[in-house]
Amino acid sequence: MLQISRLVAYCSIFLCLLTSGSFSIDDIHQAFPIIEPDPGHTKLRLARAGLEAIERITNPIAAVAVIGPYRSGKSFLLNQLLSLSCNEGFGVGHMRDTKTKGIWVWGAPFELDINGVKTSVFYLDTEGFESVGKSNVYDDRIFALATVMSSVLIYNLPETIREADISRLSFAVELAEEFYGRVKGQDVAFEPAKLLWLIQRDFLQGKSVQQMVNEALQHVPNSDGDKNIDQVNQIRDSLAIMGENSTAFSLPQPHLQRTKLCEMKDGELDPLYVKKREQLKDLVASLIRPKIVQGKTLNGKEFVSFLEQILEALNKGEIPSTGSLVEVFNKGILERCLKLYSDKISNVHLPMAKEDLQGTHEEFREAAMKAFDEQHFGHHHAKRSVEKLDEEIEKVHKNIILANEYQSSRICEALYIKCEDKMDELQVLRLPSMSKFNAGFLHCNQSFEKECVGPSKSSYEQRMMKMLGKSKSLFIKEYNHRLFNWLVAFSLVMVVVGRFIIKFILIEVGAWILFIFLETYTRMFWSAESLYYNPVWHAIVATWETLVYSPILDLDRWAIPIGLVAAVFVVYWRCYGRKKHGPRWLLPVYNNPKDRRRSE
Repeated sequence: MLQISRLVAYCSIFLCLLTSGSFSIDDIHQAFPIIEPDPGHTKLRLARAGLEAIERITNPIAAVAVIGPYRSGKSFLLNQLLSLSCNEGFGVGHMRDTKTKGIWVWGAPFELDINGVKTSVFYLDTEGFESVGKSNVYDDRIFALATVMSSVLIYNLPETIREADISRLSFAVELAEEFYGRVKGQDVAFEPAKLLWLIQRDFLQGKSVQQMVNEALQHVPNSDGDKNIDQVNQIRDSLAIMGENSTAFSLPQPHLQRTKLCEMKDGELDPLYVKKREQLKDLVASLIRPKIVQGKTLNGKEFVSFLEQILEALNKGEIPSTGSLVEVFNKGILERCLKLYSDKISNVHLPMAKEDLQGTHEEFREAAMKAFDEQHFGHHHAKRSVEKLDEEIEKVHKNIILANEYQSSRICEALYIKCEDKMDELQVLRLPSMSKFNAGFLHCNQSFEKECVGPSKSSYEQRMMKMLGKSKSLFIKEYNHRLFNWLVAFSLVMVVVGRFIIKFILIEVGAWILFIFLETYTRMFWSAESLYYNPVWHAIVATWETLVYSPILDLDRWAIPIGLVAAVFVVYWRCYGRKKHGPRWLLPVYNNPKDRRRSE
């Protein structure tokens, strides 16, 4: 394993050319900034130079980040891991002005074969904590960003572990509690970085580093109930649970003259340091795994996109939090699940009954929530994203409710107006017919009941019943009176027709009998209303209804055409029929005196 790691370390610069694309050796064999501070040194922003070096990689990517206090030897440590001199690698503070503002990446990735997968490994240098002119929030953002984007997080500490060093891991603990328990599932956001406690000290005797870490993670007595101590103790508990995700390693000082370290070769360094350094390389190589986000590895472009998401989350609020990070990661999933609901609910045919729409909404909402639950990031803080999705679904649901009410009102209003016009039309029939009115009444009622659906149906149903009731009452009130007048007029017309046009005596006699009955009956009983209860009147009405309206013939509609045809027939008969055929009647007709003289 040691020989393989050395071979990889010495040959990686040449192997990386296979994936370097259009970059030359001079382009990639240097450090690039990928994250830099804003002018106020509180928030972070992207630096494109280093990102372009990453984006060209098509292999799965892993990142090794080193964090730690300001001037703790992070850049020198990275150069040692990369087998680079200070002149070649990351800028070292005591040799020249440090370049590590924000986060820097070594442009030439190492290629490792990890479980049969070729993986491009980038090494990241981070700006140290507690330097002058920076806020604690800025340090938190640097630490959080390194924690999330790296596969291996080397926590470089000089001499020992302090209380502040434990407190600074609070964000890593939150991330672990949020995602670590779900790594084996399909809906994992990203696997938290492996934490490597690296303590550099001048002596190796006494307690081992692992003992130091274990002791540092033990509860601190808090008889006074100090909230800060309670908080740190909670972090200790969580870190102890994360034991499988962390490792401790000690590294002796390379030489007593630290300011001249960059000028020394391996032969001038402490042999124990060189040995432990090589062991550290092997340990780091054994911990590296491709970065996994939502169950899959990332190539260069996907890694940069992932980094952009993290940065957006960390810069979202004044203080970076796991909640804001989870919200940003869930943003895309939330939008997809909301679209799933919106697409389904928008395809529903409106209008529909309120209960049916509510049931459909619940079904589609459950489907969207299930899809979100299967894909979302986070464990505890995902609750806010779930609430956000529910809020957005409810907004769409309210719009659908309004659309359903509008469509229901529009259709029911149209049906109501149509029926109202129909009832008005039936009120003024040329030939009053109760059968025709009842048929129109029934058709309106049935079409309204069938086609008017949705929340507006109940209110329009009341209006409809009220309107139909008034129309029917008014029609019945006028029906007998109009029919009486029609029959009186009809009897007089038939008298004229039978006497002077057709000259058919039986027609005239029948018409006179009808006229006399109508007029004398009303005079005898003082009111026309009493006539309407007479059985003879009922027989007349039944005959009238049979003649005027039936499923085959609607005399009200065809009265004028039939009258015209009858008139034409009579005229034709009067002018030509009698001359040609002569008066041959089976029933008695009026005799014309002129015809009798001609025959004599």
